[in-house]
Amino acid sequence: MLPTVRQVLSTPLLAASDQEILAGQSHLDRPVRWLHPAEVADIAHLLRGDEIVLTTGIFLSDSAKDISWYVRSLADAGVAGLIIELGRRWANNLPQALITACEHAGLVLVALHREVRFAAVVEEVGGRILEARIEDLTASERIHEIFTRLDVDAARPDEILSAVVRLAGVPVVLESARHQIINYDTAGRPTAEVLADWNRRSRAVTLSGRVGYDRHTGWLMTVVGSRGDDWGRLVLMTTTLPSRRDYVLVERAAATLSLHQMRARARDSLERTTHSTLLTELRADRFCEDLLLRCEAANFTVRDRCFVAVALRQKLDGERVKKLPLTDIASAVTTAARAHQTPALVGLDTDHVIALLSVPAITKIDPLMTALASELRKVTAVTIARGELVHRLQDTFRTLIDARTILASTDISESRPWVTLADVHVRGLLHLLRDDERLELYVRRELGALLDYDQQRGTALTTLLTVFLDTRGSKADAAKRLLLSRPVLYERLAKIESILGVELDNPRIRTSLHVAVIAKALFDDVSESPVQSDTA
Repeated sequence: MLPTVRQVLSTPLLAASDQEILAGQSHLDRPVRWLHPAEVADIAHLLRGDEIVLTTGIFLSDSAKDISWYVRSLADAGVAGLIIELGRRWANNLPQALITACEHAGLVLVALHREVRFAAVVEEVGGRILEARIEDLTASERIHEIFTRLDVDAARPDEILSAVVRLAGVPVVLESARHQIINYDTAGRPTAEVLADWNRRSRAVTLSGRVGYDRHTGWLMTVVGSRGDDWGRLVLMTTTLPSRRDYVLVERAAATLSLHQMRARARDSLERTTHSTLLTELRADRFCEDLLLRCEAANFTVRDRCFVAVALRQKLDGERVKKLPLTDIASAVTTAARAHQTPALVGLDTDHVIALLSVPAITKIDPLMTALASELRKVTAVTIARGELVHRLQDTFRTLIDARTILASTDISESRPWVTLADVHVRGLLHLLRDDERLELYVRRELGALLDYDQQRGTALTTLLTVFLDTRGSKADAAKRLLLSRPVLYERLAKIESILGVELDNPRIRTSLHVAVIAKALFDDVSESPVQSDTA
């Protein structure tokens, strides 16, 4: 680790020079990369930052303007400190203008009241700096070796963070792009102390580039992910100014975490293809002994188990919500299920993710659903629909269709952690009656004439009627949703009344028709399309 300004000043030669620190007391812990003796004012363009400039000041005038320009040029070049030997330019004291300028610029200013050989100081401190650089190179090589081994071993995120803590000795937190904690290692400190009010604290700390240090919090941070696909941030909670090896450590750890994520996505993609095929066959009620064996081969436990399906879609009810690919949501479901040791088949449908969970027969499903919902909402806000619990693999088509239908019946503003058949009211009742042919006859009796009219003439009056009924019979709201003028809407509603032979102003008629259009949507939904595979 490079020596700090404080450590440089404590070296034997400088410690014996009767030094006086006049400005920049709060910056004594800055690292020092090198020392430069310089007796010219325009030295700044030759410096690279984190140096200490040694001078007698013989080139400086008494002009406050010139002094301010000189100090500012050093500060802009990133100089860590300015050491001036008294005796040649100023006998006993440095001018107040110089002290004030250094204080304003955050530059450490030290006056030496005894003569010192600058060349000897450079040799002594330079030796320490070179030793520190060799140590950093050795440490960096060791860091790369450790994380290369973790790459080869396909280490989990918790193993990667443990390696960071062993090397740095301070807490580390992996968070999502939404500042939700994904994983952490507190390095032995109380968890409540490290993670208290994390979301607010994290949002207050911004990162301008891909890696940076926040002095106020002591956080050394780096973006996790590949450019264009950044998904998180790694935070090393340092107690001192980070060294070069700390920067190497967080960047190398972030690279290993990114590789783990890409490997997980690739693995998930292969799994998703297998899972999607199995889900398609299960939902189509094509059960056979071969299907049971294929489920077991996919690490989906089927013997002495119960099964429940969940369907999920992202909530996009805010302008600032970033729409995630279904593949990302599916990966989150897979990760959450693995974290709770729950075998799952996870696939993609047209606009949602569908999963079938295998649980022990004695498991209470609500605590598991609570845990899974909590994990998923760390990634994004989702609406979750849960099918009924079934006790045989050959009955899973019921829970799969349940979950899909419930999700389709659930409003986007739904705030419950998950929704079941009991939560969708009349839609739930109609779902239970979906196999009764009398319900289909009812739909045909109520809507048959309108459906035939639409089919013969290519109109969409049934859709218009559905929107009108969904808006509680409000013609103004229906016109707004359909982007129609009111006269056009009134004309089309009158046409519907004529075709069906009803009066839409009658609330009983509207209720009857509303039940019919809900049931029709249910029948349309049961004629499902196959589960899509993840080809992304």
